[in-house]
Amino acid sequence: MAAALAPGLLRLAVMLTGSTPDAEDLLQTTFARAHRHGPRIAAMDAPHAYLRRIMLNELASDRRRRRPAVVPLVGDVPIQEAPESRPEVWAWMESLPKQQRSAVVLRFYLDLSDSEIADLLGCTAVTVRSHVSRGLASLRAALVAEEMS
Repeated sequence: MAAALAPGLLRLAVMLTGSTPDAEDLLQTTFARAHRHGPRIAAMDAPHAYLRRIMLNELASDRRRRRPAVVPLVGDVPIQEAPESRPEVWAWMESLPKQQRSAVVLRFYLDLSDSEIADLLGCTAVTVRSHVSRGLASLRAALVAEEMS
């Protein structure tokens, strides 16, 4: 199951972290946390949603930075477009607070609804709209500043 879900989860992790090494670390940590509940997760109707929730919780947690994961990925997982190919976009995304970055990525990369994002982030749909709005405003301001220079 993990091998089948790994490519999509890695792409999400890259979008959330902005770098391939950090994304791989986040994915490994996610799988390490999920491993102890493997049979229960495999029996779920939507195991990918549960794993996304673990990933977002790990991203928001400081534990991920303090405790490196030791679960190796199986094989190379292709990434459609690496963050390194558009460094200015990733610099802007990294400047956003984690909640805003997560909301923007979940909305525009995974095309999730406000209620689905709210469930994943543990907040209300109104807060999701606020995070997305503020995140987009910051990204627009960065784009204007870039064009002016």
